[in-house]
Amino acid sequence: MKIFIAQNSPRVGDLDGNVHQIHAGMAEAENSCCDLAVFPELAVTGYPPEDLLLRPLFLDEVEKAVQAVVGASGNVCVAFGAPRRDGRVLKNSVVLAQNGRVIGYYDKQQLPNYGVFDEQRYFSAGSGHGSVFEANGWRIGVGICEDIWHDELASRQAGSRCDVWLNLNASPFHRGKQLVREKLVQRRSRQFSAPVIYVNPVGGQDEIVFDGGSFASDSQGHLILRAPMFEPWSGVLDLAAVGDEHITPLPEDLEQVYKALVLGVADYVRRNGCSQVVIGLSGGIDSALTAAIAVDALGAENVLGVLLPSHYSSDHSIIDAEALVNNLGMESITLPIANGVDAIEDTLAATFASWGKTESDLTEENIQARIRGVLLMAISNKTGRMVLTTGNKSEMAVGYATLYGDMAGGFAVLKDVYKTQVFALCRWLNRDKEVIPENTITKPPSAELRPDQKDSDSLPDYDELDAILAANIEERLGVEEIASRGYDQPEVKRVVRMLQLAEYKRRQSPPGVKITERAFGRDRRYPITHGFWE
Repeated sequence: MKIFIAQNSPRVGDLDGNVHQIHAGMAEAENSCCDLAVFPELAVTGYPPEDLLLRPLFLDEVEKAVQAVVGASGNVCVAFGAPRRDGRVLKNSVVLAQNGRVIGYYDKQQLPNYGVFDEQRYFSAGSGHGSVFEANGWRIGVGICEDIWHDELASRQAGSRCDVWLNLNASPFHRGKQLVREKLVQRRSRQFSAPVIYVNPVGGQDEIVFDGGSFASDSQGHLILRAPMFEPWSGVLDLAAVGDEHITPLPEDLEQVYKALVLGVADYVRRNGCSQVVIGLSGGIDSALTAAIAVDALGAENVLGVLLPSHYSSDHSIIDAEALVNNLGMESITLPIANGVDAIEDTLAATFASWGKTESDLTEENIQARIRGVLLMAISNKTGRMVLTTGNKSEMAVGYATLYGDMAGGFAVLKDVYKTQVFALCRWLNRDKEVIPENTITKPPSAELRPDQKDSDSLPDYDELDAILAANIEERLGVEEIASRGYDQPEVKRVVRMLQLAEYKRRQSPPGVKITERAFGRDRRYPITHGFWE
């Protein structure tokens, strides 16, 4: 049995473009004399189409797109994902077609409604019947994404005799997920006594990244194919002739994270009609990593760095920013903000004095951040460049960021990257040569909004802060449970309270690439206004 596997890159709502990708894969499968061609979950619409699915006109166009694929099918049986109206309800379906007609439909039975998934808002679950189809003399079992994770469903399906099982996916990336997928599918292969083909798309869609990594396991649970991660790929799997040459090595953990960030930026910027970006460069590690990612995603010629020195910017910050620009080969300009800050403070001075508020405080610090935001957004408006913000997950968690200042922009590249991970990624980038200036990595982090300011003045050490945050956010542990790991309980309580108080800021932040199991946004949905405090 020869199976054509298409790890393609559908774009949500681009029905013509997605059908074109499927047609191209079908032609390749016909040329390779395959028995079967398989594409990802919702390959016709892209994933997740969200409330587009509530528009009748969109579903009308989806039906035309599905018919275009079915009508073009030939000797090769093609299996692809699409929404399907079934009477008054909508199903998340696999369509199987051959020689211009539909062989059958499989409807997804397990509809995930956690994390980034919201399928029960749109779809009705399949009945559980008709998961095995015959084509070209072969018995083909079919499931969709979440179906394969449920033991009860898998036990029922295991009673069906099949030559191969297909699992069509739209499975977003987070750290460590690929090995979890493979371990599960290898177990299902043994349970089904048949090979399992796991097909996953690739590409960025808003905050999520699909990492590809499609793979196959034989009936004994041995991995017989792994496609590359983070890039489109197609190939033929001949179940009668497999070997290690089909298995692409997995990138190491940090490389996977970095590639996810690069892909997320590239697709978000380009698919939203931009080709160039602008980044404020402080000489700090966050803006340095953001710039490096942008250059790898879009090319150095499409990235503009803006140095925005203030009264409190140190000489080494400017030197470090200039060194980064040279290392990356990108363009930069310098726009000092001191005069602008002075003008704003002068404008407010009399009013503040009339209120008896003459001492400098956080207000003046935020004015500096907001002046920078104004200048970056002005460049964006004038040139069409998208502003990439530079704040990391640690800062976003505790509110160590300025609304309408350093949070102003179109995409938050490091929104789901803890500060400790920022350091680790920069060290990884520098493994062969200096990309991030060494002084940028080793100097104490500082916002430089007041004399001799350091992040440690307001926050715990980042190793401790990130461990507390990860325990509360990813593991959902409470204050006492976290403190039992050896952390000072009043400090844990302070961090958790900062996390809760900053929800209103995060709700107004730009989207950013998801790399952990619980990113801010769809993964973690807390009310801004509530009365429960740990």
